[in-house]
Amino acid sequence: MTWSKSPAGSGTTAVDADGSGDTGQARLGELGYKQELKRDLSLLSNFAFSFTIISVLTGVTTLYNTGLNFGGPATMTFGWFVAGAFTMTVGLSMAEICSSFPTSGGLYYWSARLSGNRWSPFASWITGWFNIVGQWAVTTSVDFSLAQLIQVIILLSTGGNNGGGYLASKYVVIAFHAAILLSHAFINSLPISWLSFFGQFAAAWNMLGVFVLMIAVPAVATERASAKFVFTHFNTDNSAGIHSNLYIFVLGLLMSQYTLTGYDASAHMTEETKNADRNGPIGIISAIGISIVVGWGYIIGITFAVKDIPYLLSPDNEAGGYAIAQVFYLAFKSRYGSGVGGIVCLGIVAVAIYFCGMSSVTSNSRMVYAFSRDGAMPLSPVWHRVNKHEVPINAVWLSAFVSLCMALPSLGSLVAFQAMVSIATIGLYIAYALPIFFRVTLARKHFVQGPFNLGRYGVLVGWVAVLWVVTITVLFSLPVTYPVTKDTLNYTPVAVGGLFILVFTSWVVSARHWFKGPVTNLSG
Repeated sequence: MTWSKSPAGSGTTAVDADGSGDTGQARLGELGYKQELKRDLSLLSNFAFSFTIISVLTGVTTLYNTGLNFGGPATMTFGWFVAGAFTMTVGLSMAEICSSFPTSGGLYYWSARLSGNRWSPFASWITGWFNIVGQWAVTTSVDFSLAQLIQVIILLSTGGNNGGGYLASKYVVIAFHAAILLSHAFINSLPISWLSFFGQFAAAWNMLGVFVLMIAVPAVATERASAKFVFTHFNTDNSAGIHSNLYIFVLGLLMSQYTLTGYDASAHMTEETKNADRNGPIGIISAIGISIVVGWGYIIGITFAVKDIPYLLSPDNEAGGYAIAQVFYLAFKSRYGSGVGGIVCLGIVAVAIYFCGMSSVTSNSRMVYAFSRDGAMPLSPVWHRVNKHEVPINAVWLSAFVSLCMALPSLGSLVAFQAMVSIATIGLYIAYALPIFFRVTLARKHFVQGPFNLGRYGVLVGWVAVLWVVTITVLFSLPVTYPVTKDTLNYTPVAVGGLFILVFTSWVVSARHWFKGPVTNLSG
């Protein structure tokens, strides 16, 4: 049988041919797609992918230095809820749209359907490329942060920074990064049943890991911070030359906002999820909600073991300035005379980060699969190919390869690398906001709600979500160090602006002539 393509949503109606009663599968047919991926994921598995990508152990651990430097405990404890509350509005709006359009394309498909016939191709093109590049940046930053953590673990295990420990070079770190990506590509080449198992195990590991660390670290520390310090101490002593308390607080929010990213995975996994029009949205909001609760507990627990902020941030400490590693190491060394327990705790975090990267590659590959299914990528037929296990195998390996390439600038300049991975937060949130914006403007009067919806509050929540994304886009583009030089400039607006220029130029020069937005793979 051959399959012809026609504009998505052209009126094709699906029937639940297998009699399973799976409303998500029926809805997929109504949207213009035949089922190509195996629909084996439960609600728990769908939730697990988003929860594992959010991974509070990953985000909080890797950006704890930022939190301590800009505001310290007060910013981290209260800023977490500020970012969490607004992130939930973004998640709720995305969940409502996901319920109406449960496809692997997710955000770019939503933009196409909500922006109207005139703007559909352009809206889809912009959203899709911001989403896919943002996802690649997420995988890059997650796996590179794991490579850096491995570097610190080896340093502490061999004597520490002040005891002749081995500090891996930048070339060894990039080799670690490559090996991690290679293993993630292999795992993601396995059947979806295996990925479901790993995803659920990863979610459990993240959950249990948080509780173990938030209790064990402050419990073994011989000196603990007071509750007043943990909840009210505002650190204004930073080396960035910034003295405004509001400015410091805003910059400290980056830790929280970076962590609470990646929950679009639940949307990208909907074509492999049972009853996706219900379970996909629930996966999004439950992953955010549970992450907010356990993440706050992790921050509070670890911060009770913090005493000397300047020393934790100093590059001359045993962990070479990796604050949370120094906290773990000192807690155990102060009680037992050895920091081995702290190194084991870092191992728990490392495993969580590993699973975060694994799930990120999963989400990446499904986005590549969907975007290439609609002919939006160079060599689309190659990346859309599905193997005998119904896995988009080429999309998996492409995602791993691009993430490796995005890490290579770290060999020349960490500033250039950090600018690139900044797209992981800002670029991805722009992709989140675009379909929500179209839903509350162009589609306000004709948006058809799915089983999960916000009722009359949908437009209000949507506007709050859009305005929050605009706010963080501006805030996180501000300078983070004064005076501003070529080495201290915040290159986030350069990176995000450069991405927009590339995507817009490709549209004007080429894509507008042939890209028509999402297309179906049902027979005509």
